[in-house]
This record gives sequence, C-alpha cells and structure tokens, in this order.
Amino acid sequence: MPLTEINFDGIVGPSHNYAGLSFGNLAAMRNAGLSSHPRAAALQGLEKMRANLRLGLAQGLFVPQPRPARAWLGALGATPEDVDSVLRANAMSASAMWAANAATVSPAPDTADRRTHLTVANLRTMPHRSHEWPATLAQLKLAFGDERHFAVHGPVPPAFGDEGAANHMRFAERHEVLGVEVFVYGVGGGSYPARQHVEAFRAIARLHRLDPQRTLFVQQSEEAIAAGAFHNDVVAVANERILFAHERAFENKGEFLGRLGELFPALEYVEVPAAEVSLEDAIRSYLFNAQLVTPPDGATTLIVPEEARETPSVWSWLQRHLAGNGAIRRVEVVDVRQSMANGGGPACLRLRVVADPATVDPRFLVDEAKLDRLAELIGREWPESIDPAELGEPALIAAIEQARAALLDGLNLRDLAAV
Repeated sequence: MPLTEINFDGIVGPSHNYAGLSFGNLAAMRNAGLSSHPRAAALQGLEKMRANLRLGLAQGLFVPQPRPARAWLGALGATPEDVDSVLRANAMSASAMWAANAATVSPAPDTADRRTHLTVANLRTMPHRSHEWPATLAQLKLAFGDERHFAVHGPVPPAFGDEGAANHMRFAERHEVLGVEVFVYGVGGGSYPARQHVEAFRAIARLHRLDPQRTLFVQQSEEAIAAGAFHNDVVAVANERILFAHERAFENKGEFLGRLGELFPALEYVEVPAAEVSLEDAIRSYLFNAQLVTPPDGATTLIVPEEARETPSVWSWLQRHLAGNGAIRRVEVVDVRQSMANGGGPACLRLRVVADPATVDPRFLVDEAKLDRLAELIGREWPESIDPAELGEPALIAAIEQARAALLDGLNLRDLAAV
C-alpha cells in the first residue's frame, strides 16, 4: 500500500480531571476545580475517530497510561495514599490523551535512511507531563516496531524542553514525496513559559537524518504565547501544500514565509487577520487546533471543535472562506468539550503519522467494529464523574486502575500493563 496519513488519537483516560495543572493553558486554568466526566470525554473521543473513518481516513489509537503514576511517585519516595494533594494530582493527570505531544514524526520520504522516524517528547516543562515519556515510548515501540520501516528514538535530554508534534509542521505536494519540515520553537511569552526549545528540535532533526537545506527552525510569536498559545498548533496548522495560520502566529512571519516559499513554491498560505479574528477568539475557539486533512475525495477538510461554530468571528470567517472557494473546501465540526475544557482540541488529541498502515501493529488501528467494542467497554468501566478533591480516594484509584486493565485486555495489549 502507498504511504497515507494515519491519525493516532489518544483515548481519554479514566482519571480525566480538572486539577488546573498546566500554567499558560487558559482553559485548564479557567476550569480548575470543576468536576470532569471521564466517560463522556472518552466517548466523545471515539466519536471523533468515527468521524475520521467516515471521511475515509486511516485511524489509530494510543491507550491511557497507568494512573496514578506509581513509578514516578515511587522515585519521589511517595505513594498515592501518602502524598500531598498537589503531587497526587500530578500523578493522576490524564494529559497523555493529547497525542500531539507524544512525539515528533518525520515521514520516510524526508529521512536519509527512508524510514519514518519518531522521537518521543520529554515534556519536561510541566511536572504532570514530565513522567509520560516512558509509557509513551513503550507504545511507540510496539505500534512502530518494524525496524525496516520505523526508527523510534528516546527523548531529547531534559535540559531542552520538547513538546512534540504540536510544534512541528510538514509541507509536501503529496504525503509520499520529499517535503520541507518546519520546527516552531518558543523563546518567551510574557508570564507564561515557552515550552519548546530550539536545541531540542535541532537534535531531533539530526536524529531523524533530515536534509538541513529542507529544514526550517521558526520562532513562535511571543504575543501568541502570552495570549495562551502554549503550543504552535493553537495558532497554526499545516497539511500538504497549505499553511493555515493566524496573522500573529510567528515572530518573524515575513522572513519565514519567504524562506518557506523558496523551498516549497507550491505553498498555499491561508492567513486569518487579527482584525477579523482576535488572538483571544482564535485561542478560545481552538480554530487552529484543528485537523487539516485531505480525504480520498481530495476536498481539503478542516475538523474543528463545536466552540469554533459558537464563536461568531471565527464561524463568520470560515463561512466567507468556504463561499470564496478558498484552499479549505469543507469544515467538519466535532464535539470534544471535555477535552476542550482542559485545553486540548481536535488536533491535540491526535498524532499524525505518514506510513503504510500494513507496517503498523494492527492492535493500534481501529475500524467501526473495534470502536463499537471500545464504546461498550468505556461505558461500563470509566468513572462517570471526578471531582479533583476525590483524587486520593482508594475506591476511585482502584476503579481507574481496573478500567485501564480492562481496556488493555480488550485490545490484547497486556504487554503494556507494567508501563
């Protein structure tokens, strides 16, 4: 089979809660302390996967990580039962559902050895995410274990923060041909931290054996970070020939677009002016934290959350663009409100991998029948609601661990039980 885009979505874990751990993520901070609904969140995620399948896209999944993160707590000399509430919340986070932060991916046509390279993100900036990479790496090594087609790398040393594909873009006429890879790093953002370090991306480009002449390192706008765009994919998204971005997404926009246009003359740049959609509206609606995809019918499609339709400036801009026969030909709306309330939209939930599906471990690929079985299991095993104050309750911890064990059994992924 030819190379194709496969979207690997993270299943929202049974410990999904709103503890407000992510400084700089405005939605997570705004909803801190509210009750979450893990079952509804996970089912919303499955419906998003179904929507991709209906478009004719290949779809995969990653499973939730062990929660509480007992190994991490143990390294700190603690247990879930004997630790303060803040550390416990960090050990109970379900943020690994945001698979866009799982790794950075370079497709085989771009690499010197013609294998797809994946480097797991270290996520060192936020304590609740810094312990994710070992379990993520274990899944990547299983899903992409065929070393004839894939090379899976460990994390960049933690001196340099790396948050994965949320800050990476690729441009190519088609998925299966040589492309240009763009790595977007941060320097500052007012009171909020810049999470992606340029040296981490330089290391990844070397590990992936990319052509330096077709690799760009671009600074994210400090204004965008200060406004709450903690990752580049909150203000820009790319697919094949199209870059869809807010006017204020990049620090040196003119220089970047000029260089990208030289390397990739087929570029179609679609900019949303700040005068029509403010950074505040773009970030609140997650207009750019969308999946920009090309289904088999060839109609470039933007998959946005319900919040985009509910934000007048955003929806008006999209309707004008569609009416004008712009580069984006179709908009699909999905309901991921539970994820959105914790600061992650449709693009956050998926890691895009360009590969031949036949080379991927089939346990990580889904069809409608598998999603039906997962929906039944989640409806039976996932907690209906969690208040952050309940995170230390033994009964809840036991239910969360049992739910994950049941999922691994259902997917025949028991080899992930210990990680």
